Amino acid sequence: MPELPDVTLYVKRLEERVVGNKLEAAKMLRPFVLRSYETPLDRLIGKTTTGVSRAGKRIVFEFDDELFLLIHLMIAGRFVWNDPPFDPITIGSKIQSAYWIWDSGRLVLTEASSKKRAGVWIENRREAVHSHDRGGLDLFEATAERFETKLKEKNRTLKRALTDPSAFDGIGNAFSDEILFAAKLSPVRLTSSLSSYESARLLKAGRECFEYWIGKLQKDIKGFPKPSQITAFRPEFFVHGKYGKPCQVCGSPIQHIVHAENETNYCAKCQNEGRLLADRSLSRLLKDDWPKTLEEMLGES
Repeated sequence: MPELPDVTLYVKRLEERVVGNKLEAAKMLRPFVLRSYETPLDRLIGKTTTGVSRAGKRIVFEFDDELFLLIHLMIAGRFVWNDPPFDPITIGSKIQSAYWIWDSGRLVLTEASSKKRAGVWIENRREAVHSHDRGGLDLFEATAERFETKLKEKNRTLKRALTDPSAFDGIGNAFSDEILFAAKLSPVRLTSSLSSYESARLLKAGRECFEYWIGKLQKDIKGFPKPSQITAFRPEFFVHGKYGKPCQVCGSPIQHIVHAENETNYCAKCQNEGRLLADRSLSRLLKDDWPKTLEEMLGES
């Protein structure tokens, strides 16, 4: 799922291409990708795009007459930008969901997954746009006190708290792993157990992680990002997607917990005093044979 650095990159590159340009055509290629029905799609045609922003993880296009187009990419949604002249869209492509044509180029929404979750909304009131924002706290605007209060509103694991969009803005599965590694905190640590110092350390890690990746993506991806460049698996990551590979800090193998479609990656030595976190499915299968420490797993005890 595109997270804050990826969404910020999309907003920047779209802003450069569509602001000040008229929308000439638009089409939904897949049933049900359009999730709103109050304002027809045709109302956007001929309108000038006046801004591009975000509401949570939704990308927001603002048009004349207080009209708004919102797109939520979800897990597999990506954008493809074509400079004119471009070939006609082939109707029926399995991964193409919708397209929009400005006089400056064409934007195609793709979703390379059997589960089509990406959504498009058209709103005719600014208040309606605000309703799409889940209300998560922006790490760059939060004070240490406000961050700690939000973190401890519910007693749950740090991983779950960070990835809750109603708690914190723009943090998904990948960057929650990276932030927790930077803060040297276990992903299953309960929020209520954190001291104010540890909470402040987590906030600092989140800000620094986002600052680094927002800057890096803006610098490294000069043009419009290709779908493959918006990814949750980057070679420079410390733990996310690095299961079994040596930790770049201590050298011990990165561990993971798999739950449904999500995977939590961590370094047992750097984040959990060398203790392994129980993977539900494997620990049930192995029972007493499930290793409790990194040393047991590596046969060093």
